[in-house]
Amino acid sequence: MSMLRCVAALMIAVSVASLAVAEEDTRVKGHIDGAHGSAAVEPAASANMRLGTPLTSDDIAKWDRTIFPDGRGLPPGRGSAKEGRVIYEQKCARCHGEHGEGGTSEELVSGPTPPSPDNPSKAIGSYWPYATTIFDFVRRSMPPAAPGSLSADETYAVTAYLLAANAIIPESAEMNAETLAAVRMPNRDGFIWIDVKK
Repeated sequence: MSMLRCVAALMIAVSVASLAVAEEDTRVKGHIDGAHGSAAVEPAASANMRLGTPLTSDDIAKWDRTIFPDGRGLPPGRGSAKEGRVIYEQKCARCHGEHGEGGTSEELVSGPTPPSPDNPSKAIGSYWPYATTIFDFVRRSMPPAAPGSLSADETYAVTAYLLAANAIIPESAEMNAETLAAVRMPNRDGFIWIDVKK
């Protein structure tokens, strides 16, 4: 489901919850009608509903960041492995290890050998089928304390560093929307696609 659909579903859920709150927050206006036990009620003013905030198009755009394997959705920007190393050391090494070897979080760097029962690594070099997925994941989820806080340039730089550390691109390569989409990952053909036309 796309992020836009998720946001729309959330907005519907908030609306339904608002109606439930409004119904619960009714005031008895009249008297109880003896035998039937009915009461005259008046819905609370809409100003009393304090659940949620209407989303603007700009709010939705911040979260609707779908990036496809072929590079559609990648933002403008650029970054090099050299720049990415500095950002990685500041924001990633604490969890993923000084050189991506793993720490409290998964390893990110390995050889280009696809995973096997003897080597079940899901590191970038051996597992991930598309370089654009690295950018997408880092942009949405990292660093854990401030997901989505990296700029497009910083995200391209970290992605370039991780690709270079996995010996997939040269350290001198610059990543941008065009060059990142052109990177061929070692395990691209290691998945069986069940719902996508090749």
